[in-house]
Amino acid sequence: MLHLKCLESEKGKRMKIKAKNIKSLLMLFFIGSGALAQPAATEGFSKTNGGLYYKLIEDNKTVKGKLGDVIKMNLVYMTLRDSVLFSTYEEEMGPVQFTINEPTFHGDPMEGFALLGEGDSALFLMPVDSAYQNQEMPPFAKKGEYIKIRVNVLSLMAKEDFEKKKQNEMNAQNEKEFTAIDSYLVSKGLQAQKTASGLYYIVEKQGEGVKAEAGKMVTVNYTGKLVDGKVFDSSLNPGRTPFDFKLGAGQVIKGWDEGIALFNVGGKGTLIIPSTLGYGSRASQQIPANSILIFDIELLDVK
Repeated sequence: MLHLKCLESEKGKRMKIKAKNIKSLLMLFFIGSGALAQPAATEGFSKTNGGLYYKLIEDNKTVKGKLGDVIKMNLVYMTLRDSVLFSTYEEEMGPVQFTINEPTFHGDPMEGFALLGEGDSALFLMPVDSAYQNQEMPPFAKKGEYIKIRVNVLSLMAKEDFEKKKQNEMNAQNEKEFTAIDSYLVSKGLQAQKTASGLYYIVEKQGEGVKAEAGKMVTVNYTGKLVDGKVFDSSLNPGRTPFDFKLGAGQVIKGWDEGIALFNVGGKGTLIIPSTLGYGSRASQQIPANSILIFDIELLDVK
C-alpha cells in the first residue's frame, strides 16, 4: 500500500532501513562496535571538555562550526582496527545533514562537529559506555571501549544562510514545475485553481457532507499518477481499501494535507502537486526525484 509519506518498494525498504540508521546515528551518534579498547587507543588524540577524543586529519583553516549551524558530512563508523560498521559512502546512502546542537552525553560527537569547518576531516573516539547509556550493553561491547568515527565535512552554513538557500532552491524548482503544470493543463484542456502554496486543484464535485478539517480522521479513495499518465498507486486496485489518516497531522505529504481540506464528504476532484509539496528530491522505483504528482481523489468520510 502506498503510504503517502513513503513508497513501499524493494528500494524503498532498503532506504527506510538506512534512514532508520541515520536517525539513530544523529540521535545517539552510535552504531554498535566490537572494537576492543587498547592502552594506545587514544594516543595522538586531544580530548574535549565533554570527553570526546579527536584528531584533526585535515584543517582547511575555514570558519568552524557553532551551535545552530547546518553541517553536511560523510561519516564512517569503525572499530579501532578499522572494520567498517556504518558508512554514508554506501550505495543509496549519501551524506548526512543536520543542525549542530548542544552535546547531550559524555563523549558526544556533536561537540567535535563544532571544531570543524568546510573541507575539514577528523577522527573521533566515542566511548561505548556513553553510546549505550541507559541501554543494555551488547555482549561485544565492554566498558572502556571506543567507536572510531571518521568525519569529512562537505559544507557548513549559518542557519539563516541555509534557510535562504533552501528557499531560493525551492522557489526555482516551483517556477520550473508551475510552467510544466500549466502546460499539462493546457494539453489536457483542464482548468485548475491554485493556492498560495502552489497546489493546483480541480473540483469535480464539492460534496455536501461534513467538511474535511485539520485534526479529523478522513477516508479517501485515490489514484496517483505522474504527468506522463503512469499510475504509481491506487486504493481502487483489487484487494485494496480506502485510505484513512488524520488530516493536518503530517501523516501524508503536504499537498494532501492541504488539498483534502478543500473538499466535503462526497467530494471528488484532482490534486496536482508540485514536488515541494510532495516527495521533493526523494526518489523511488515508481516516482523519480522532483516529480509532479497528480491524484484523483474522492472524500468518503470525515470523523
